[in-house]
Amino acid sequence: MTAVLFLVVVALARIAIVFSFCFGLVVVFTWAERKGAAYIQDRRGPNRADILGFRAWGMFHPLADALKFLFKEDFIPDNAQRLFYQLAPMFAVAPVLMSIAVVPFGPDVTIFGRRVALQIADLNVGILYIFAVTGMTVYGVVLAGWGSGSKYPLLGGLRSSAQMLSYEVSMGLSLVGIFMVFESLRLSRIVAGQGELLFGFLPKWGVVVQPLGFILFITAQYAEANRTPFDLPEGESELVAGYHSEYASFKFSMFMMGEYLHMVIGAVVVATLFFGGWQVPFLADTGFVLPGGASVPLPEILVIALRTGSIFLKSLFFTWLYVWVRWTIPRFRYDQVMRLGWKVLLPLSLVNIFATGLVLLLLGK
Repeated sequence: MTAVLFLVVVALARIAIVFSFCFGLVVVFTWAERKGAAYIQDRRGPNRADILGFRAWGMFHPLADALKFLFKEDFIPDNAQRLFYQLAPMFAVAPVLMSIAVVPFGPDVTIFGRRVALQIADLNVGILYIFAVTGMTVYGVVLAGWGSGSKYPLLGGLRSSAQMLSYEVSMGLSLVGIFMVFESLRLSRIVAGQGELLFGFLPKWGVVVQPLGFILFITAQYAEANRTPFDLPEGESELVAGYHSEYASFKFSMFMMGEYLHMVIGAVVVATLFFGGWQVPFLADTGFVLPGGASVPLPEILVIALRTGSIFLKSLFFTWLYVWVRWTIPRFRYDQVMRLGWKVLLPLSLVNIFATGLVLLLLGK
């Protein structure tokens, strides 16, 4: 009974910590998005909301946004399909949040004499699980567009379904090289494989062994998240606000939350697959081991802190990269988006698979 209770407590603790991490970053990056846009556009950005005269560089604006959404009128258009209209925001949030379950945030640790994985579920088809679950987010966009009973949301939903399905193909194929190199679909094994060194000094990270795959994957991921320059489903200048034009109050905030969750989890997945995950170069279980043979011993707790902090910082950088790209590159035309997906990314991802297979054959692996 004690063992079962321990497993239940550990499972609940892992879920609570991971969810807190995701939603915490969502709150921070709603602020960082506007401050980043302001710096890029040479203006001040949000700096007015305060508590007792303390403004904290505008960091109270996410709280003001939450209160605003909570107290806004929540209406349903007359022509809307009520069931699908109300289900759509849930499909925008839930699948993205579920995908974080298979991402390892650190090595196994010992708690009360038991080994505990810093991962909610270590599935042997981890990356396929992520594709399967996140692929359901297209239902949220399509249901929102069709269920709203309005032409602009419908056009946004149609655009999004075509765009997300198109780039899903290239995104999946861009990772085949990673599977071939590390010989596994399990994320924990892929991260463990990236702890090795090439030529005795170069970390065997995914971006080193699959540079083209990284470029293809992150490009497709931006399109999947409907972020600029791929935000055609929202296209304010053409579709008012696209698929969520008829949403307000907390339902609209769920779409916004889903977009930022996509940013956070997408950044975590990029860091896990291509930048070593929780691995830190030259950091072993006992401390740093330098190429010359010298070592710097460290306490186990410090090693764990450095490793978990490593994936956090990597994810933070790639989440900021979403903001940077959005406010730097202008929106593409829709024909350009489709041409890039089918005539550039897809052929290059196939070339990457054949090139990876050829290199592995020549190396005798």
